[in-house]
Amino acid sequence: MKVIICGAGQVGWQIARHLSRENNDVTVVDNNPDLVRRATDTLDVQGITGFASYPDILDRAGARDADMVIAATFSDEVNMVTCQVAHSIFAVPRKIARLRAQSYLTAIYSDLYRREHLPIDVVISPEREVAKAALRRLNSPSTFEAEDFLGGEARLLGIRLDADCPVLNTPLKQLSELFSTLRAIVVGVRRDGNLIAPDPGDQLFAEDQIYVFTHESDTARTLEIFGKPVKRPERVIILGGGNVGLGVAQELEASSTRIRARMIEMNRANAERAADALSRTIVLHGDGLDVDILREAGVERTDAVLCVTSDDKTNLLASVRVKSLGAKMAIALVNDPTMVPLMEALDIDAYVNPRATTVSSILRHIRHGRVRGVYSIGDAEAEVIEAQVLSTSPIAGKAIRDIDFPEGALLGAVRKGGKVVRPTGSLRIEEGDTVVIFALSKDVPGVEALLRVSVDFF
Repeated sequence: MKVIICGAGQVGWQIARHLSRENNDVTVVDNNPDLVRRATDTLDVQGITGFASYPDILDRAGARDADMVIAATFSDEVNMVTCQVAHSIFAVPRKIARLRAQSYLTAIYSDLYRREHLPIDVVISPEREVAKAALRRLNSPSTFEAEDFLGGEARLLGIRLDADCPVLNTPLKQLSELFSTLRAIVVGVRRDGNLIAPDPGDQLFAEDQIYVFTHESDTARTLEIFGKPVKRPERVIILGGGNVGLGVAQELEASSTRIRARMIEMNRANAERAADALSRTIVLHGDGLDVDILREAGVERTDAVLCVTSDDKTNLLASVRVKSLGAKMAIALVNDPTMVPLMEALDIDAYVNPRATTVSSILRHIRHGRVRGVYSIGDAEAEVIEAQVLSTSPIAGKAIRDIDFPEGALLGAVRKGGKVVRPTGSLRIEEGDTVVIFALSKDVPGVEALLRVSVDFF
């Protein structure tokens, strides 16, 4: 598959990395020569320096025989024009654009993206995707990470084990025997800063951070087994009234569960805009780091505080402050993955990574058949790959115990015949099944080899 990626920032670079690993023909376009050089030096891709919306630049990038254009520059307008040029001049079959401005995303204007107007096949909104990710954290308040797979039927939970966890010092194999009807499996353990894929004989200890795959309906029971409360928050404070914060507040208002939310926004214009758009959420104009404004919002009685301003350091500092003032839980929006190791030291309960969320949402729309989605864990320490098993895949027709998985890879969930089942050694993987695999970064190529398809498939 020949793909042109317009924009070599963090999102564009990550998409290029994933697609080039699968032997796709990838060309990266950016008007910043340093970003183009970084991509060509570190990835197996071609690079073109120039404005992606210019027809001659797209022509040089190979648009005449490209299968797909992904417009992920920092400008919504450049992304839209790029898709228009790719369609009108080069007849590129599939076009994906990242759009940030909410006005472009309003449902009543959705006709704008028809082929006879602006021919964009898929529109990705980073802010909306991040808002959804923040809500998933709220719905699993005792986890530090939560991500849905298999259309929401399976869930990856990140759980920090406390000293009173009832299943400490128990081999994982024994846990599977004790809870034989539980559709859950531990696929990753971070201990002393190192992430591993555990063996059946490994035990869990206090302070471990574990990654567990579970069926959506078994989430509450899974949390209870690992000693975590399942009560959802009733009082929430949102720090930041930008697109992400406003999106979260609107989703909370539309939710069937009655959650009392308050928002704090420093920018007066944004605060007024949020107040006009929300009906039940109280919006306060002020600094989210100000103790007086936090107390006015009732921080000491709050179940969870979402710190979703546009500045990572503000989100981290605000999370520390609200916890010191009595908030039960703090969730921080963190763009820089190198800051993630600070979470535990700062007693921050969970975080949302916009880059990983946006990349995952784009990849879900561009995979051909086998790989439906990719989710990055930590600072690219591991990946979770959701893929459909095709007839040419080496794992098709084999029992799980007979599949030669890489050492750092574990099968977390399987959908067979429309039903999500727990992966056991005797379960046979067949063509048409969908699998979700956890893999340490070094073992991702090995997992991709197990999922490979013939060239003819594309």
